[in-house]
Amino acid sequence: MTVALAANPSPPIVLSFAASDPTGGAGLQADILTLASLGCHPLSVVTAITVQDTAGVEAVLPIDAAWVADQARALLEDMPVAAFKLGMLGSVEVIAAIAEVISDYPDIPVVLDPVLASGRGDQFADEEMIEAMIGLLLPQTTLLTPNSLEARRLAQEMGDDSRAGSDLAGCARRLIDAGCEYVLVTGTHEGTPQVINILYGSHGAVRTDRWDRLPGSYHGSGCTLASAIAAHLASGVDMAEAVMGAQEYTWRTLAAGFRPGMGQFIPDRLFWSRDEDEETDVST
Repeated sequence: MTVALAANPSPPIVLSFAASDPTGGAGLQADILTLASLGCHPLSVVTAITVQDTAGVEAVLPIDAAWVADQARALLEDMPVAAFKLGMLGSVEVIAAIAEVISDYPDIPVVLDPVLASGRGDQFADEEMIEAMIGLLLPQTTLLTPNSLEARRLAQEMGDDSRAGSDLAGCARRLIDAGCEYVLVTGTHEGTPQVINILYGSHGAVRTDRWDRLPGSYHGSGCTLASAIAAHLASGVDMAEAVMGAQEYTWRTLAAGFRPGMGQFIPDRLFWSRDEDEETDVST
């Protein structure tokens, strides 16, 4: 006799739009590792293919925008997505295609990591792409996660106010005025003794967190943070708590980071599995 088995409940599902990073340090691979590590089921839409190593990016090949849209719609018609995470998008056409897709799902939170350049300084977005992000994606964004350099660049593209070049709170206000619900500005590039990350909402700063500054340069820290926030939101956590939990997770991945090549360190998104192995070894 054949017995039908009841399906196990699905973990929260997060759909990531990002470029493929063959090093596994950033991009789609980083999103998948982070989301899975935090108990989500990751779905992935490839926006671009890259040639890169841990030192930098040599070439980017954007995927045809129709293919990006088709990838996403096939998944969304099949599975219930609890959050979107957007990373490096590759072209104006891809940005427009994604904006059209997510507009059909206004109740799903959108975490946008505005990847404008690599850690080495390789440029991923020109003025036209930035304008498309601001005009098409920011009005649909629940949380924008720029580092301080990205926040200033985005704000400067929106007007000629000289204060936007230095006042991060002013940058955040401008980005929220453009349609974002929240903006998390990260302070890795500010050279302060501690890394200071500030979450802004429509009424100003929501929370400020300070983290010990770790030595070294990391490949994929921004991808990790944005994906971790998306994972927490998909699990039903409110924004302030999601941002805090994601920062703690990201800091621990960086503290456990490793340097497999000749370039940057890579965050260890599965640090907890290594910790469990060490505890098992000690107990035996």
